[in-house]
Amino acid sequence: MSNLLHVPPTADYPTPPISSAVRAGDLVFVSGTPGFNPDGTLEAIFAGQFARAVEELARVMIAAGGSIRDIVKVNVLLTRETDVPEMNRLYSHAFGPTPFPARTTSVVAALPHPQMLLELEATAVIQLTGTRG
Repeated sequence: MSNLLHVPPTADYPTPPISSAVRAGDLVFVSGTPGFNPDGTLEAIFAGQFARAVEELARVMIAAGGSIRDIVKVNVLLTRETDVPEMNRLYSHAFGPTPFPARTTSVVAALPHPQMLLELEATAVIQLTGTRG
């Protein structure tokens, strides 16, 4: 069973033709989540963008019937290698305590918006209501 999960963005920015998340059984695949503010702007500092991206990711998880603790894999896309140490520090607070989700971190040449410093993509396991594990 697969279905799309649309969670309208809280930020006022053009949304690409994607679903916020897709459920396939107990798996929830969350599209790349940028750190836009509700007014459509991006913080100039990395920590601000990271905090907003985590907030949006948590909002999608709640809409899917779970929480950020249900995430089992995170892909982090960064535009600056120099942000890796700060990302590790912020990540440990956002996704801790251990065990942390599995993670891949990539430094990319660019993201869809020229001021985006990062994007978070995630996979979660959230049991469907009424199923037995």
